[in-house]
Amino acid sequence: METRKVQVTGGSTYTVSIPKSWATENDVGAGTEVEFYPDGDSLFLTPRTDEERTRGTLDITDLRGQELTRAVTTMYVSGFDVIVLEGSEIAAEQRSTIREVVQSLVGLEVLEETRDRVVIRDLLDSSELSIHNAVTRMRLISLSMLADAITALSELDHDLARDVIGRDDDLDRLWLVVSRIFRATLRTPKAAEELGLPREECFDYHSSARQLERVGDHATKIAYLTLSFEEPLPETVIAAIEDLHEDAVEVIDSAMDALLEDDTDAAGRQANVARAGVRAIDERVRAIDELLRDLDPARAQLLGLVVDSVLRSADYGGNIAETALQKAAPTP
Repeated sequence: METRKVQVTGGSTYTVSIPKSWATENDVGAGTEVEFYPDGDSLFLTPRTDEERTRGTLDITDLRGQELTRAVTTMYVSGFDVIVLEGSEIAAEQRSTIREVVQSLVGLEVLEETRDRVVIRDLLDSSELSIHNAVTRMRLISLSMLADAITALSELDHDLARDVIGRDDDLDRLWLVVSRIFRATLRTPKAAEELGLPREECFDYHSSARQLERVGDHATKIAYLTLSFEEPLPETVIAAIEDLHEDAVEVIDSAMDALLEDDTDAAGRQANVARAGVRAIDERVRAIDELLRDLDPARAQLLGLVVDSVLRSADYGGNIAETALQKAAPTP
């Protein structure tokens, strides 16, 4: 760390020198324009650039299948606006994988395609993206998935269960958008300024979005388990699971309301209500476990996994409540 003393020139202008090593590394010299971004008691400085698009290149010669999918997804989440995929000769299998990835990510489109390279571009304007809207949408999708998964189980509606499984892709797309926005705020203060949110608040949204994505995963798990049942399930067990689901939804809703609440006192109260709800759910789970002991071991095991998924969803709501409490706490 280096320190500098602030000086006054001309009687009213405050000046401070910048480290030469930093200036050299970032091509800053006489006449270079820089941008300042205030953030509380901090002031961020960055060289001004005319480039509006961040370009990244990746050699995919040895990448296939899931490895290629993960590589392209990582480039997207990392914030590259133009992704250039290169190889000595891109195979048809690789092109098919690339197209599937592009279709699964929000805003991407294949811009150019030749024998040895594929260029992908993000068509969305980052400044127009809203992390608040994305997380709010994730809340709606994850809770509707969980509700429909429980309904599919109680009615043994396999078509509805498959529909829940299909909706998980929509939730994953939004999660990747939130991750992309959040990483952009870490990389440059300009992104946070365009969002109109402090970076700490973006972190809170990102943390909560991760919990909602996991709720969707467990809804999907319940849907898959539903496909394993062919005969009607005991009404007493189904009723108990439905009550457990209602309690879990109440926890998640209270936690999300607390996260989105501007009044810090109200947010703290709502978050504590959500945390108390998680503790109360544990008692209900123990009662359901007693009911499962009277069932066939194979069915009891599958239903036990369903109960565990609902319980974990409530736990994720508790995690969101913890984030809301931290958000509502005084800033050091």
